[in-house]
Amino acid sequence: MEYKDYYKILELDKNATKEQIRKQYRKLARKYHPDVNPNDAESERKFKEVNEANEVLSDEEKRKKYDQLGADWKRYEQAGAGRGAGGGGFDWSQYAQGGGAGFGGQGGDPFGGADFSDFFSSMFGGGGGQGGSARARAGQDYQAELELTLEDAYEGGPRTLTVNDKKLRINIHPGVEDGQTIRLRDQGAPGRNGGPSGSLYITIRIRPDARYTLSGHDLTMDVPVSIYKALLGGEQIVETLSGPVKINIKPETQNGTRLRLRGKGFPVYRHAGQFGDLYLRLTLTLPQHLTDPEKELFRQLAALRPEL
Repeated sequence: MEYKDYYKILELDKNATKEQIRKQYRKLARKYHPDVNPNDAESERKFKEVNEANEVLSDEEKRKKYDQLGADWKRYEQAGAGRGAGGGGFDWSQYAQGGGAGFGGQGGDPFGGADFSDFFSSMFGGGGGQGGSARARAGQDYQAELELTLEDAYEGGPRTLTVNDKKLRINIHPGVEDGQTIRLRDQGAPGRNGGPSGSLYITIRIRPDARYTLSGHDLTMDVPVSIYKALLGGEQIVETLSGPVKINIKPETQNGTRLRLRGKGFPVYRHAGQFGDLYLRLTLTLPQHLTDPEKELFRQLAALRPEL
C-alpha cells in the first residue's frame, strides 16, 4: 500500500499552520475542481488527493495520528506490508481505526476503502471494507463576479446578485478593491451526508472610470483650467466623489501643475473615516474661435514677450 504524503500533496511543510492549510486547500481545490477541468482524469485524481489531505491535516487529532505514523512508516514496510496487520512483529493497533488487526474485517492486507484511498481508510476508516459508513463531506464552493462602478465601490452599500438561480443580497463595504474576493459561508452547494455547505466566493470587478485614475487609495483626475485663470489666478469648483470642493489657483500656474487634496481619495477598506488623497492635474484650455479684436490683443501681448 502506498504511503500518502499529505504535506507534499498540499505543497506545504510539516510546520504549516491551520490557516496556511486552509488557504492552500482552497487554492488547490479550485485549481483541480472537476468543473474547471471537465473530463480530465488527472485533475480529478489530484482533486481527490487534495480533499483527502485536507481531511487529515485540518483535523488536529487526525493530523497528530498521521504525524506519528510518518515516523514509523519505514518500520512497517520493513516488517512486511504485504503480510497483513502486525506483519513482522509491527504493532498496528496504535494507528488502526477501531484498533487491532483487520482494518477491512478480513485477513491478508487489511487496507481497503472506496471514498478515500486505502491509506486513509486504513488509519481513519471512512467507507472502506466491511461495514464502512459514508463520511460527511463539505459542499462544492461556488464562484461569481460582481461588477461595480467606481462610485459604487466608493460608497458601498447593499447589492443584489443571482447565483445558480438564487438571489443574494450582500452588503459591500466602502473601499472594496478591483479583484478582491469576498467569501460568503454556506452559500455554496449543500454538503453530503450531513457535511457543511460550501462557500460562495465573489470577485469584485470595478469598471474603469472616465474621470478618475485609481492607484491604491489615491485618485488622480484632470481639471481643465482656462488660460486666463491660469495666468491671473482665481477660484474654481471641482467635483469630487465626496462632493464639490473649491480650490485656489495661483497666478501664473503652469500646465500640468498638480494639486493635492488630502483625504479626498478612495476609502480604506474596513477602516471607517480613512481615505487616500485626490491629486488634481491642471490642464490649460486655449480659447477657440477668436474674434479679430481678441487676436489683436494676443498680438500685442506677444509683442511684449518676444522671447516666448
